[in-house]
Amino acid sequence: MPPFTPIIDKLPSTVPFVGPEALERRTGAHIRARIGANESVFGPSPKAIAAMQAAASESWMYGDPENHDLKAAIARAVGVKPENIACGGGIDGLLGLVVRLFISPGDAVATSLGAYPTFNFHVAAAGGKLVTTPYVNDCEDPQSLLALARAEKAKLLYFANPDNPMGSHWPAADVERLIAATPEDCMLLLDEAYIEFAPEGTAPRLDTARRNLLRFRTFSKAHGMAGIRVGYVIGEAGMIAAFDRIRNHFGISRISQAGAIAAIGDADWATHVKQQVFTARKRIHTIAAENGLTALPSATNFMAVDCGRDGTFARAIVDGLLQHGIFIRMPGVAPLNRCIRISCGTQQDMDALAEALPQVLKRER
Repeated sequence: MPPFTPIIDKLPSTVPFVGPEALERRTGAHIRARIGANESVFGPSPKAIAAMQAAASESWMYGDPENHDLKAAIARAVGVKPENIACGGGIDGLLGLVVRLFISPGDAVATSLGAYPTFNFHVAAAGGKLVTTPYVNDCEDPQSLLALARAEKAKLLYFANPDNPMGSHWPAADVERLIAATPEDCMLLLDEAYIEFAPEGTAPRLDTARRNLLRFRTFSKAHGMAGIRVGYVIGEAGMIAAFDRIRNHFGISRISQAGAIAAIGDADWATHVKQQVFTARKRIHTIAAENGLTALPSATNFMAVDCGRDGTFARAIVDGLLQHGIFIRMPGVAPLNRCIRISCGTQQDMDALAEALPQVLKRER
């Protein structure tokens, strides 16, 4: 066989996330509360389910490679033009395309230490130089990121608002200052996967004239459709057109397109899901407090819970809950890894957590 490229030859063969299916295979545990991957356990809109069922009989056909109707539906929902929208295989896939568009070996890319790891995975595959700045008070810090991007002459700056894994957020005014101050030769990647769960006034106004700003959103969270792998990016029309140079034009299936179109048109279901998430966040806060832990404020469909010690203690809680059939995760970098991360679940999920957590903590303490 021919050799791998020098960049790929140095990379490990790894999956950035260990899924609950892999944990079940590895440990033999049966997961009864899947509250670790920030999926929406409340499911898709019934209208989206019906649309996908109807499209199943047409799955012998490719999906529309231009995503015409899907882009039109998204544009109507968010208030931009279809030419300002590109669709792809979730935000993960779209971030990979952006890295391919801009990063050559050695190019600097700025992000926060401990932020969403899949972005880093793409940068490594392109041979980029990942530069990081720590979280400040459990938040990504816009000013530190901006200073880092300027100092390193970064081509890309990644910033999530609200943030994963801590669930924190910045008001729109702070984000708009970051947007305005980002150097013109640096592309600001604003990840808004959780924006539907954030307080009013979190999302900056949509500016599709700025060429060095891309905003990423998804059907995986509020729309409850992580399994269909559809995300979209909003940006200036000329910049958006560049995605056609490298994207997989048949990457979004006919079934996925039908489901996403129906989902984004069902505002009532989105409101229902948000209400369920807000209820679950209150329950997680209560469960944490009852066990001597501290749930951090969240603008997402999960909560980071401060366990009060270090990453070893938090890992023991994650592993202990798995033995009770409860799947959660934790941040991977200190000092964030003193926390565990719990996705919002059903009442049954929350009841299972409330039952198991005291038993795990008693053993570990």
